[in-house]
Amino acid sequence: MSGSDILKIALPQIAPIWLDREATLKKVVAYVEEAAQQKAQLIVFGEGLVPGYPFWPDLTDGAKFNNAEQKELFAYYSDQAVTIEDGHLDELCAALKTANMACYLGVIERPRQRSGHSLYCTFVYIDQSGQIQSSHRKLQPTYEERLVWSPGDGNGLVTHRLGAFTVGGLNCWENWMPLSRAALYAQGEDLHIACWPGSIRNTQDITPFLAKEGRSYSVSVSSLMRPSDIPSHIPYANKIKGLMPSLAADGGSCIAAPDGNWLLEPETGIEGIRYAELNPVEVRKERHNFDAAGHYSRPDVTQLKVNRQRQALASFEDE
Repeated sequence: MSGSDILKIALPQIAPIWLDREATLKKVVAYVEEAAQQKAQLIVFGEGLVPGYPFWPDLTDGAKFNNAEQKELFAYYSDQAVTIEDGHLDELCAALKTANMACYLGVIERPRQRSGHSLYCTFVYIDQSGQIQSSHRKLQPTYEERLVWSPGDGNGLVTHRLGAFTVGGLNCWENWMPLSRAALYAQGEDLHIACWPGSIRNTQDITPFLAKEGRSYSVSVSSLMRPSDIPSHIPYANKIKGLMPSLAADGGSCIAAPDGNWLLEPETGIEGIRYAELNPVEVRKERHNFDAAGHYSRPDVTQLKVNRQRQALASFEDE
């Protein structure tokens, strides 16, 4: 095996500048630049990191219908969301191109293609040339997330070649959806990135499970969130700070090897960046006895149909 087949991955576990798109993106770029000094080839960030996870519905009775407080918070959140078409990720793309580094980044997306107002939890993949190659909108928001996020579609259920690896990613509890995982396995995925808002209770069990099922490297990347991460100028900042626990998101970022053993064990409560080197030979070793989309699949008996069309209200035919 050539030494060039080794992939160095950077795993930042960081807190956002909550509900501040520009400040959080500057923090992301700073971590890209730090990882570039360590010659990382892939850097991955947590779910909805830009501009942050919506912690307030669970703290402020967010299910109240037509409530002025909830509407004001949603409007502010929407204003700070990422609209890719408006170039909000351009600076990050440029930094990745300079670093010759690929990236998965969790954002809250406000796409113009879906009215320009509804929000989606989106996992964006940017390649080493700084080009956005996919934006996967979370298929099913979980519990209180449905009060602020809309259901996505299958357009982003794609994989990407990165060196000797085929990489794919899913948002949070999508990783529990067997058919979504199978859609990535079917495309040859052997490096799986799972993004989370930040909780070891999510990452410590599923990460080695995904590694064993896929016979792939399994990466869980999470964020941190503390009351001190809430800027004082956002609506109802003091109220949310007073209701938020001291560690609303504790991290738990980790990496499991294709045999299910830890490469990086879960780490909580610490902000910083860790690195690991991934060897594709370890994938090939484990695929010898089980390959979910290869010799251990039976497409003559069971097959999966995946709709990857980007969903929209209308289809226009202009002369």
